Amino acid sequence: MDFSGPDAIDKAIEGGHDLDGSPIPIKMLNLYKAVMDKEGLRKRSGVKKSMRNRIVRTGAKHFGQETLNELLIDAGWEGLKQKEIDFFF
Repeated sequence: MDFSGPDAIDKAIEGGHDLDGSPIPIKMLNLYKAVMDKEGLRKRSGVKKSMRNRIVRTGAKHFGQETLNELLIDAGWEGLKQKEIDFFF
């Protein structure tokens, strides 16, 4: 099975196995499902805000602070906030 791409983790969780093929303990799977079920019920504040949050979380793994900040601004979003810089960089 190919474990690349944005849905690789979800596919592995659905299968009950980690990316190395080892089984995920049922208590971990149950807790994950319980939390995700609650998250599924939470009201959303807007798609663009969620997009930006995902970009910052994931982009910090692939870009330096200055580059990510410039990319956000160029795309029309607010640049990195101090709390994001403190947390991710």
